[in-house]
Amino acid sequence: MASLLLRGLRSAGRRAFAYNSTPSPVVFPLHRWHFASPSPFRHFSAASVSPVFTADAASAGSSLDPSRLRNVAVIAHVDHGKTTLMDRLLRQCGADIPHERAMDSISLERERGITIASKVTSITWNDIELNMVDTPGHADFGGEVERVVGMVEGAVLVVDAGEGPLAQTKFVLAKALKYGLRPILLLNKVDRPSVSEETCNEVESLVFDLFANLGATEEQLDFPVLYASAKEGWASLTYTKTPADDNRNMSALLNAIIQHVPSPSANLDAPFQMLVSMMERDFYLGRILTGRVSSGVIHVGDRIHGLRCTSGVEKIDEGKVTKLMKKKGTNVVPIDSAGAGDIISIAGLASPSIGHTVANVEVMTALPTVELDPPTISMTFSVNDSPLAGHDGTHLTGGKIGDRLVAEAETNLAINVIPGASESFEVQGRGELQLGMFYFFFSIFVYISFII
Repeated sequence: MASLLLRGLRSAGRRAFAYNSTPSPVVFPLHRWHFASPSPFRHFSAASVSPVFTADAASAGSSLDPSRLRNVAVIAHVDHGKTTLMDRLLRQCGADIPHERAMDSISLERERGITIASKVTSITWNDIELNMVDTPGHADFGGEVERVVGMVEGAVLVVDAGEGPLAQTKFVLAKALKYGLRPILLLNKVDRPSVSEETCNEVESLVFDLFANLGATEEQLDFPVLYASAKEGWASLTYTKTPADDNRNMSALLNAIIQHVPSPSANLDAPFQMLVSMMERDFYLGRILTGRVSSGVIHVGDRIHGLRCTSGVEKIDEGKVTKLMKKKGTNVVPIDSAGAGDIISIAGLASPSIGHTVANVEVMTALPTVELDPPTISMTFSVNDSPLAGHDGTHLTGGKIGDRLVAEAETNLAINVIPGASESFEVQGRGELQLGMFYFFFSIFVYISFII
């Protein structure tokens, strides 16, 4: 009874607010991407530069004012329209989209129609820089959500208005609430004929119950609700199927993010520290480490080192920043400096990986590492001993297989690689789909046996 009363009061208050409030006019900022060289990231398409932007994108991307930043993760159950929503947000802010599902830059993602790896990009709206993190929706790739949710201060929870909250909705929401985020609920696909206002109210009540069951605070329970059709490219503060022509855009969602997601709490005067949440490799730049700057300011040429926390703090590498980059739309922009609260990429160190701390050389304190749920299934990779052994492939020895598996485990924290007997390696993961994708990507003609 108490839960029903709270839901009723909350819905009534929200409808009254939506009725009495009039959205302020939106000024669309125009920027132009600027590139000194082609993008070094393999996960981003080499799309042509859009003529919509202006040459000061690099300065906009390297702002040292934390109040002009918003870090947001987009979380959802698989197939609830999250990646399509990201496409519409990028287009709304003027980014050049080379194809649909632009954030799904891995070929297998586009083939299967699901997001496999978390990716970060940034867009500018009303002079505010929005660092958006696109996350997978399938439970097998939940480790991708766990390792990036700590980078953000807010989240957009996308729920299919026809299906309601499902299994992965509970998982990603639990992670967001654990980190103290106050999600924005976006009821997507309201344009479907089967979705009515009563359906949306019922789904909202189910989401409210899910929040309560997961131990949400009173502030988190008072989440804002928007209605959208990512396929048609619009979002609204009130339920509708046919918004006015001047409202058929994503302005309502972008304004809600700026209004409800707090800016990063950052100290620019403290020494530089950053927790690595993503890692990529480049043939020219080496390791490219991506993460949220926890404190301080970093410039190209600064001396930095990598730290990891085992029994104590251990220094693992030292070098200087050879390049700073920020992901903008579907491309990468080089920047000269970045401050606390921003999400950036650094090149210059050869050893640190995900979960390690990058800091100024005078800092010897490591940031807390990412906590992941344990794996649930394992798979054994070993040297091919079939009658056709040696007929195909080049990297056929146990050492080569082990090197490749260990290298992949560095970029995917949800994968554990344990050496076994007779040149075999046990690979532990979250589920059959994850390990199936893992084998598809990285198999090198080895014999495989499943251990479930």
